[in-house]
Amino acid sequence: MADIDALRARFTRTLEAARGPAAGPDPAPYADNLLARWQEPQRRYHTVEHLTAVLDRVDLLEKYATDPDVVRLAAWFHDAVYLPDRSENEERSARLAERALAEAGVPDPKTAEVARLVRLTVSHDPADDDPDGQVLCDADLAILASPPSAYAAYTTAVREEYHFVPSDAFRTGRAAILRQLLDLPRLFRTPYGAAEWEATARYNLAAELEMLSPGPHDPS
Repeated sequence: MADIDALRARFTRTLEAARGPAAGPDPAPYADNLLARWQEPQRRYHTVEHLTAVLDRVDLLEKYATDPDVVRLAAWFHDAVYLPDRSENEERSARLAERALAEAGVPDPKTAEVARLVRLTVSHDPADDDPDGQVLCDADLAILASPPSAYAAYTTAVREEYHFVPSDAFRTGRAAILRQLLDLPRLFRTPYGAAEWEATARYNLAAELEMLSPGPHDPS
C-alpha cells in the first residue's frame, strides 16, 4: 500500500522547491486534492501505487533531467484527471496543473512546462532534445519492463478499469495501443531506460499482443 503521509510530504518538498524563495499558500490542500483524485474508485491501475512508482522512477532518473522538480510535479498531475470512458484525460490533467500550480505560487514558465510534460504523456514520444520529457515518459512506461507476475497484474488492472468495454472491443483497442508503442523507434529515451528496460518491455508488449491476437482456433 502507498504511504499517503509520505506522498503528502514528497509533494510539499517538490512544490516548495519548484516555487523557490517566493512565498505561497500552504501546499497541504493541493497535495490532499491530488491524493483524493488518485484514490478515486474508478481507478485500478492509475492509483496512488502507480503515482508512487512513477515518482520513484523519476528519482532514479533525475540526473538526466534539466529540472527534476518540474518533472516530479508533472508526475503528480499526469493522471490526476482519469476517467476511463473519456479520451481527453491528459488535456484535462494539464489544465488542472495550469490552474493549481499558478495559484500555488509556481512561476509561470515552470507551470507551463509541467502542463507541456503532462500533455506529452498522450504519445510518450519526447524529442531528442527534451530531457525532462524523456525522464517523465520513461518513468511512466517503466511498468512495461516488469517481471511476468507484475506485468500480468498491470494488464489485469487495466482491463478492470475498462470493465465497461466489451471483450472484443477491448482486445482491438488494447492491441492498437500495443502496436503504437512497439512502433516507436525507442520506448525509453534515457540511457538508463534504454539499457535496463527496453528489451524486457518489448518482450512483454509483444507477448501481450500475441495473446490478444486471434489464433487459428478463434474464428473472430
